[in-house]
Order: sequence, then C-alpha cells, then structure tokens
Amino acid sequence: MKIEFKTVDEYIASFPNDVQQILLQVRKTILAHAPDATEGIAYGMPAYKLKGKPLVYFGGYQKHIGFYATTTGHEQFEDQLAPYKQGKGSVQFPLKQQIPYELIVKMVEYRVAEILKKLK
Repeated sequence: MKIEFKTVDEYIASFPNDVQQILLQVRKTILAHAPDATEGIAYGMPAYKLKGKPLVYFGGYQKHIGFYATTTGHEQFEDQLAPYKQGKGSVQFPLKQQIPYELIVKMVEYRVAEILKKLK
C-alpha cells in the first residue's frame, strides 16, 4: 500500500536516519536559495513552487536521491550532471557518493531566475 504524505516533514521522517539527514540538507539548500518558494507534496514527493510555477522536486530512494529541476534546469547543467544517471528533467545522486549540494544550489538559482524572467 502506497503512503500518501501530507507534509515534507512526514515524507522525510519515513526514511532511515542517514537518508533523513541528506533529505533535510537538500530541503534546507532549496529553501535557502529560493526563500519565496512554497513547499508541498506533489507526485508523492517534496515539491517547491515559485509564484505558482513548478520550481524543483526531490525524492529519496533506496540507493539514491532523485532531483528534478524540469528539463530546462537540467539542460543548463548538462556537463556537471554528466557523471550521474539521468532522465528527462531528472538526475540520481547516489547515496554512496557525496551529494553535490553546490550543484543543487546552482540549479535552484537557475530555476528561480528562469521563472522570474518568464513572469516579467
């Protein structure tokens, strides 16, 4: 039976302690660089919107952290994301490797600027 999470806290709490710490840091990184973003759950994972537009999402898995910055957010960082397994608009950061928080910062900042530019 699939669990329906109502809050990001509830979602993060469902993981083992070591993964919780990584998810909390990803969350903190997003909110530090998109302070006006709203936080919620979409597609069963933490989701962030800026001015009503999708900003980024992340999710915890058994062997990786999934990060979703939409297709444009990933295209912009194609070279830096090359070492990681990817899908259209998604990347997998293995739990056995250092999570590239600085890259997450760049991706979030890019998406914020992209959304704000489109709204002008």
